[in-house]
Amino acid sequence: MSVETNPIIGAEDIMKRSELNNEPKWVSDLRLAALEKVEALELPKPDKTKIHNWDFVNFTQDLGQSKVVTAVDELSAEIREYLDEEATGNSLIVQDNASTVYQTSAPELNEKGVIFKDLATAFVENGDLVKKYLFSEAVGQDENKLTAMNAALMTGGVFIYVPKNVHVEVPLQALYASSRENGGLFNHVLLVAEDNSSVTYVENYAAYGDGIKVANVVAEVYVGAGARVSFGGVDTLATGTTTYIVRRGHVERDGRIEWALGQMNDGDTVADNTTYLVGDGSFADAKLVTIGTGQQKQNFTTLIKHYGKHSEGYILKHGVMTGRALGIFNGISKIEKAATKSHGEQTERVLMLGERARGDANPILLIDEDDVTAGHAASVGRIDPLQMFYLMSRGISRVEAERLVIHGFLEPVVSQLPVESVRKQMRSVIERKAQR
Repeated sequence: MSVETNPIIGAEDIMKRSELNNEPKWVSDLRLAALEKVEALELPKPDKTKIHNWDFVNFTQDLGQSKVVTAVDELSAEIREYLDEEATGNSLIVQDNASTVYQTSAPELNEKGVIFKDLATAFVENGDLVKKYLFSEAVGQDENKLTAMNAALMTGGVFIYVPKNVHVEVPLQALYASSRENGGLFNHVLLVAEDNSSVTYVENYAAYGDGIKVANVVAEVYVGAGARVSFGGVDTLATGTTTYIVRRGHVERDGRIEWALGQMNDGDTVADNTTYLVGDGSFADAKLVTIGTGQQKQNFTTLIKHYGKHSEGYILKHGVMTGRALGIFNGISKIEKAATKSHGEQTERVLMLGERARGDANPILLIDEDDVTAGHAASVGRIDPLQMFYLMSRGISRVEAERLVIHGFLEPVVSQLPVESVRKQMRSVIERKAQR
């Protein structure tokens, strides 16, 4: 077993890792080029959140292999807790501390030419296809210090490829579990849906045991002309984990992407969910729910950028802050010049439970074209005393009343999430966090 200690893992370690995994030369070259940029690049600068003193670089990366199993019931109880039982018999990849420990795939996927495998295997078996899309239009490896670190150190993650005119009927599910104390998780997900195809992908980030120190996650989604992608994600990383997560989509003509995100981490989190509507008639719908607890600080930025004519973008975010938690909700609808007949709409709502909880909702419209429509709504407030009085007058305790209010506040978003398994998981996670 080899353990690497930061702040920066050296070029020699990168080369050893690439050789160990039989990676193509272009992968090791990409890693080394990114590593050279890490020191020079700055941290990202999310609006209204100072992260310069957040610890993103002190961690260990354990390169040991976790035990591979052949059946779901052989996985640890801590991991099985996060699995959707209905999906386990279809197409599922489970990674434990960035190592694939279980995988199953519906037989019809291979028959249709669909690729669903861990990224490390895809580097070796589908290198040319991965190279075409990795760190291309959606995310740049040199955007900031953290994207460069992801490019240099990515280990976990999956590659999904859906050929032209292929419709994947069963959801593809990935669970990324982590437990190693002071560990660093560097995941990269690459999803490509070619023209007129469709797919649903659901991912979970879960912590058990001691919990990791740093999570650096990037997801790139490429939606071809007329294609449709539903992307669901439920994040439940632990209190001591500092998380940077980027999920971005690049949508061509008449393509459609639906985001259903439950960002329920217990540690400090910066999340960037961006969609580029580059084709005429392209469509994006981004929905997010979150609960902040303890003293955690969170920043959620959702950006939909319109380039194509007749493009549509919708943002809906609801968050509950409890204890001394702070949540910043930035929603940005950007309509570029020549994106005529486009429409952007967004809503951000934050409920604060407790005198020291803080929330900030910032809806932003940036319009460079006249012939468009756009709108926004935002609210930040505390629980209505009359609601609490009514509930408690019926013999309900304050704790139970707050739990009911949290469910009621988030349910309008949860009920609209386009992925059924995400709705189910979200209600379960909300129940767990609401009882604290």
